[in-house]
Amino acid sequence: MSHPPPSGPPADEQPPSPYEPPRDQSPYAPPPAGQPPYAPQPDQPAFELPSERSPYGPPADEPSPYGQQQGPHQSGHWTQQPAYPPQGPYAQYGPPPSGPGRGTNVLAILSLVFAFVFPPAGAVLGHLAKRQIRTSGEEGDQLATWGLILGYVFTGITVLACCGWLALVAFANTGDNGSY
Repeated sequence: MSHPPPSGPPADEQPPSPYEPPRDQSPYAPPPAGQPPYAPQPDQPAFELPSERSPYGPPADEPSPYGQQQGPHQSGHWTQQPAYPPQGPYAQYGPPPSGPGRGTNVLAILSLVFAFVFPPAGAVLGHLAKRQIRTSGEEGDQLATWGLILGYVFTGITVLACCGWLALVAFANTGDNGSY
């Protein structure tokens, strides 16, 4: 009985490693001296456009469904779109430009702050802010109004709490004289 001859490389030669470049000529090797680096290699064809008609363009024998006539200067593949009109200057974002009489009244802001910190001062500053806003035309009328309202409400709550505490102290001291 005879055996077929072994296939593959001879026994004394190792098979090539898939992780190493081929031993003959690497496609990644630098080009020979005197040859430009990106010139087509003699064994590689240069890039050529396909000679077939694009499957994405309109058929040659049918008119275009979009009303565009194909003349001799248009190839049917991609035609240049009309240019967009020039765009004007961009709009600016942010607060509107402030002129004379614009801006929020400082006393209106302080009125609202002091309504929580020291309510009587919030009420007084609210009145002053409303008078200034009427004469100067500044913004902040609602802030001054809320400063007035909260200033009076918190002042009233504070006065009631103080009166209640004084009544409780007075009632506690009117009991018997400490004798049983």
